Parts: sequence; structure tokens; C-alpha cells
Amino acid sequence: MIPRAQAIANARRALDLARARRDADRAAGRLAPEAELIMRRLEREQRQQTPARAHRAAA
Repeated sequence: MIPRAQAIANARRALDLARARRDADRAAGRLAPEAELIMRRLEREQRQQTPARAHRAAA
């Protein structure tokens, strides 16, 4: 049996590798145009939500 902390570390490592691969593909222009549009939309939504979270945390 794998300890919980080790399982979480393994999952984070796999996620970090996948994100790095995605970022490299995006920088090289290898993403499908549909995927690029989705990522831009998600990034825009995250930027819009961030100030609301910061304001809520400060209150």
C-alpha cells in the first residue's frame, strides 16, 4: 500500500509534467485552435474571478 502523502506527491508530479508539456506545446504553436480558444476563455474567467476572491479574503 502506498502512503497517502506519497500518492499525493506522485499525482502532483504527474500533473506538473502534463502542465509543462501542455505549456511547451502551446508556446510552440502545436495546440489545436479549438484548444487554444478554450484555454484563453478559461484564463480570462480565472482573471475575472481572482479580484473577487482577494476582496473576499481581505474582508
